[in-house]
Amino acid sequence: MTFRSKFRKVKNNQRQFKALMLFTVFFFLGLTGFANKILVPMDPDTQQNHLKAYGITYFALEHQIKAQWLLNYRGGSFLFDAEDLLEKECKIRGVSFEILTDNDALAILDEISSPSKNMESVILEKAPKIAVYSPKGNKPWDDAVTMALTYAEIPYETIYDTEVLNDALVLYDWLHLHHEDFTGQYGKFYRAYRTAPWYIEDKKNAEALAENLGYRKVSEEKLAVALKIRDYVVGGGFMFAMCSATDSFDIALAAENTDIAEPMFDGDPSDPGYQSKLDFTNSFAFTDFILERNPMVYEFSSIDMTAKRAVPMEKDYFTLMDYSAKWDVIPTMLTQNHTRLVKGFMGQTTAYNPDNIKANVLVMGENKVNGEARYIHGVKGKGFFTFYGGHDPEDYQHRVGDPKTELELHPNSPGYRLILNNVLFPAAKKKKKKT
Repeated sequence: MTFRSKFRKVKNNQRQFKALMLFTVFFFLGLTGFANKILVPMDPDTQQNHLKAYGITYFALEHQIKAQWLLNYRGGSFLFDAEDLLEKECKIRGVSFEILTDNDALAILDEISSPSKNMESVILEKAPKIAVYSPKGNKPWDDAVTMALTYAEIPYETIYDTEVLNDALVLYDWLHLHHEDFTGQYGKFYRAYRTAPWYIEDKKNAEALAENLGYRKVSEEKLAVALKIRDYVVGGGFMFAMCSATDSFDIALAAENTDIAEPMFDGDPSDPGYQSKLDFTNSFAFTDFILERNPMVYEFSSIDMTAKRAVPMEKDYFTLMDYSAKWDVIPTMLTQNHTRLVKGFMGQTTAYNPDNIKANVLVMGENKVNGEARYIHGVKGKGFFTFYGGHDPEDYQHRVGDPKTELELHPNSPGYRLILNNVLFPAAKKKKKKT
């Protein structure tokens, strides 16, 4: 081999060695310095679309992308493993995000883990399968939860009495109860709407469905549905309800062995002295309530505060409670928001009388001026329930027949965020409550 050949061989070896060293350096820099995490911030100043951020989180879980919920960190932000697919989806949906190195992410997690910080990191394990309990066909009102799910692009399936009575609930991780009356009194709409075509049609359809399912009366069929839902929660399910579905559900359970419906609703008289026959041990959240006997009154019981409210619209806000993120993880998850003050909104059931709330039920949001609970949570058996008063967080006094809310106009709604907190709740890796 000539000297020149040996020189070229040495040079080639040197170039290969340098290339190898550069590769090694860049490899380790990639592990520690390049983008390896995506942070979806949820603070008020940075996130341009809070509601769709929940859909991004659900999307990540569907695609087995590791996700963490950073409780009380910048409004309850989300942290993901960096994936081109997820970054692209954030851009498509208009969700603000930040690219982090592993070192950046570790610094955030280290801050969160500090005993002096009221923060916690919760691993999100799977995309929960969601069911919405809702009648078929169009109703003269909309449902805030289905609007939130649709806007956030979170998939759900609609089920109703037939599916519930056939034990379909076992297929789902999370159940929402649409604007509903489980007492068989057709929403107490009798006075205002008994001659309206939609009311007449709704009553006829409900009676036909009850008969097809083998029940004499709608009230009996609705009770059977309520009992199935109760068993679902006791067995470990997650139930979320709004407006009249909250108190009418508990009333139906308390009146399991009592006829509380007047003749215009079920064709026969109510039981004499039915108030004294209620069994409050059967209900989830409410106790010692007084039923409204008059069918001409648009109210179920003393639970609801709608008629007792003296709060002008411009001053109608409720406050979210603060919890220890490390000790009370569940209520902390359910109250994540970029503000602690949320605009109030009305419904058939607007808010709850504290005198009728059971002692073991957690009040997570309250209007202190009016002395009412707006957002409550409890445990039943192995499962959980959350009741949220009011009909639509961005429509103060939604009336029958009003157009639906366009969430494109309210992408940062604190009131709607509370709904979506509950949607993600079943995805979290549960930690035992320490208190």
